[in-house]
Amino acid sequence: MKQWDVIMFPFSQEKRHPAVVLSNDETCQNDDLEEVNALLCTSAKVNRGPKPTEEALDEADGLDWKTMVRCDRIHLLPKAQFAERKGSVTYERRHLIARKIVEVLRLPIHRR
Repeated sequence: MKQWDVIMFPFSQEKRHPAVVLSNDETCQNDDLEEVNALLCTSAKVNRGPKPTEEALDEADGLDWKTMVRCDRIHLLPKAQFAERKGSVTYERRHLIARKIVEVLRLPIHRR
C-alpha cells in the first residue's frame, strides 16, 4: 500500500467501494501503525460532473468507470480491511484532489 493507491475497502454505510489512500508512504508501510487516511470513491453517472466537494477519477486511475472522489471527509481506515488494489491516482489528478481538499476543508495556504 502506498500514498495515492486506489484500493477497495468495505465501508460500513456505503459498502464495498474504492478508496484513495492519503497517508504518506512511511505510514502506509509501518507495521506498527494499523490505520491510514483515505477518501471514499463512489460511482458516477456518465453525464454527471463532479459536485463542488468531488474530483473525478476513471480508467487512467485503475477504475472500471467514471468515479467521484469525495474530498470533504477524510476517513481513518484499518489497513487490514483493504482488499485488492485497483490502481494509482494519476499525477495530474493528485494535484486536483489536494487542491479540492484544501478548498472544501477551508485549510489556510501559507504564502510568503
